[in-house]
Amino acid sequence: MTTPSILDGLVPDSLAPSTYRIFLEDYALPVDIGFHDSEVGTPQRLFVTVEVWVEESAFAAEDTVAAAWNYDFLRTEIAAMTQGRRFNLQETLAREIYALVAARAGVRGLRVSTRKPDVYPDCAAVGVEISSF
Repeated sequence: MTTPSILDGLVPDSLAPSTYRIFLEDYALPVDIGFHDSEVGTPQRLFVTVEVWVEESAFAAEDTVAAAWNYDFLRTEIAAMTQGRRFNLQETLAREIYALVAARAGVRGLRVSTRKPDVYPDCAAVGVEISSF
């Protein structure tokens, strides 16, 4: 049962939420990725960010674990996807993460980005992004 907020009825309709976002930001993983000879077989640091816009019904309206969208799923499934496997391209990994999350119930919008922070000494990172918008 949801406990009514003290502010119920005081928030104007114009400020009613229109989007609901869940995200995993800069998840750092060692990934065997890259097509250069120096990269093959040598895991590199890779940061993964996943932003998921969900339907209101998929965004917890009460303070219970059962009501929450399980973002632990993002960490465990991305880790499982990358462990013991090699990728030539960040694009391939981003597409696979995207497909995994897009298939979940309640997803309305999605953005996945990956970036390698240790490629060039004069750049923060190199990466790719794929999104539904």
